[in-house]
Amino acid sequence: MAENSYVPGVCNIGKAEIAKRLQFGWASVAVTVVLAAVFYVTRVPAAWRLALLLPAAGGAVGLLQGYLHFCADFGMRGVFNFGSEVGKTDTVEQSELRKIDRRKAAGIIVWSLVIGIAVAMGSILIG
Repeated sequence: MAENSYVPGVCNIGKAEIAKRLQFGWASVAVTVVLAAVFYVTRVPAAWRLALLLPAAGGAVGLLQGYLHFCADFGMRGVFNFGSEVGKTDTVEQSELRKIDRRKAAGIIVWSLVIGIAVAMGSILIG
């Protein structure tokens, strides 16, 4: 997979952006695990366990973006960044390439939500 250049629908972030997303992803996973443990030990009602959807989906989106080298937000906005400065972007000029990026970004978002829902539902079933 390309790590140092923009490839539509494949890679739109470099090392600095990847590191930021992985850090967010793992922090969100940690929050999910701690909350799930607290909910389990304190016997929180099932409806409240649905709250795990948010940090679990956040963890999934961060890790998916980091491991796929593709930022969903950048993909939706039609930008990319391979520089060392996080957040500084360049524009994807061709509309057909932006369309490919949006499709990839939507997939990351959908899979993150599916994972978040699965974690929340799993915590209810384990309950």
